[in-house]
Amino acid sequence: MVRLPTATRDWRLVGRTVRLVLGIPSYAAWALLLSILALTVFSLSQSLSVLAFVLSGAVPAGAGLRILLDQYPVLGPRYDLVTGFALLAIAALVGVNLALVTYHVREHGLSAEGGGGSAVGVLLGLLGAGCAACGSAILAGLLSLFGVAGLGTLLPFEGLEFSAVALVVLLLSTYWLAEGMRGGEIRGCPVDID
Repeated sequence: MVRLPTATRDWRLVGRTVRLVLGIPSYAAWALLLSILALTVFSLSQSLSVLAFVLSGAVPAGAGLRILLDQYPVLGPRYDLVTGFALLAIAALVGVNLALVTYHVREHGLSAEGGGGSAVGVLLGLLGAGCAACGSAILAGLLSLFGVAGLGTLLPFEGLEFSAVALVVLLLSTYWLAEGMRGGEIRGCPVDID
């Protein structure tokens, strides 16, 4: 049976596990690198034509770098404030989650529920990175496989729903990873806080 975080102690477990794992400098650096990579994939995957234009060499390197930086949330005008911060949160959670997965694989072995949630969260993060048109177009393609392609047009928050679902899935995956490490030791400290 899948256990959901329902108590404050569950979230304290997550916080403590994340703090202990990211307290190891190599895992903190790995989480930061993965977060930046995730943010880059999320941001640039929504503007592949801009990326191709910059990489074609048609603009000077400095101008090309500025054009690419404008594609990132908060740095450029591409995303509104809410969407930009949602993408930053998703990218940070992807980095933390994958750093926990790496730690778990190296130190304890990995359960299927933690890894599966991570993959679903990253996929939903990619869908949530786009505007309503992009996310809805991808969703419509996926839903058309099941005969419900028009369902994406009913989204009231212009694709922000994907980001919200990605955040929830990544938080649950992080919780399940922390729960899977319960009773183990991170840097000599047992994680079990019941």
